[in-house]
Amino acid sequence: MPQGSSHPAPPADGPHRVVVIVDENSNPFELGCATEVFGLRRPEIGRDLYSFRLCSPEPSTVMRDGFFTLGGVAGLEAAETADTLIVPNRPDTEVPRRREVLDAIRRAHARGARLLGFCSGAFTLAEAGVLDGRRATAHWQWADAFRARFPAVRLETDVLFVDDGDILTAAGSAAALDLGLYVVRRDHGAEIAGAVSRRLVFAAHRDGGQRQFLERPLPEAPDESLGPVLAWARERLSEPLTVAELAARAAVSPATLHRRFRAQLGTTPLAWLTAERLTTACRLIERGESRLEVVARDSGLGTAANLRALMRRRTGITPSAYRARFGPGSAG
Repeated sequence: MPQGSSHPAPPADGPHRVVVIVDENSNPFELGCATEVFGLRRPEIGRDLYSFRLCSPEPSTVMRDGFFTLGGVAGLEAAETADTLIVPNRPDTEVPRRREVLDAIRRAHARGARLLGFCSGAFTLAEAGVLDGRRATAHWQWADAFRARFPAVRLETDVLFVDDGDILTAAGSAAALDLGLYVVRRDHGAEIAGAVSRRLVFAAHRDGGQRQFLERPLPEAPDESLGPVLAWARERLSEPLTVAELAARAAVSPATLHRRFRAQLGTTPLAWLTAERLTTACRLIERGESRLEVVARDSGLGTAANLRALMRRRTGITPSAYRARFGPGSAG
């Protein structure tokens, strides 16, 4: 599970500013993910979550494999205003990045901006020199090449994304959505992240510690789908569910259930249960429940002490700090 303590407060002069640097041969999919998560208006929420801009070192930028040319965006100087800077990513990872782009990333890091790298964006961050001694991830296909070029970076290859505080990296292309929603969740809470995910028709929260790829992306037979047992468990999170009970509900052995969770979700039954319960606890706090023992009981986390320990480990902040940031009447 990714950990970190990056909970940026909105700037005094407006919403948190997210800027994406688009450079030659950038991947359009990740650009689209950033735009969908951070750039769209949010009438369903009633306010805009972020200020969003694209910028480039050139007036026109040829995207990956010449699919199209992007123009009409801000110049690279826009990166100087970013509270969160999303760095360029490109499939030809061996090609050096532009010096002016790397310099802009270094300046952003030096002044305390949060940096995001999607897919091969980890190469850009490492080339800028901001990842030495830090945790990061990249697409599993590039793991060997990355380690050979950047041995000082602590690369984690079997996860969806890594939160290392002020630098966050996502693995493959689709993991950009996972990381984007994770950032929304950290910035604005579970309720808002859920609303954004519903707009995207995408899973609200996949644990960043899940595997990058699944052994069997689709179940071989309809009766092996985990959907029914997951829905059944979500309705009973306040109850003391066990893996054995989940297995019994699915009419399989605990070992078989474990294999199916690994194959279909990339995680374990217990880790899934814990993540669902923690999300429920966060939503209860956001909706105004101030009694930690009630939050712990209704989310199935048991005790207030267990709730405190899990929230600290999984979100980087305490329940009281979470309430101050995301509870009723907060500015988050």
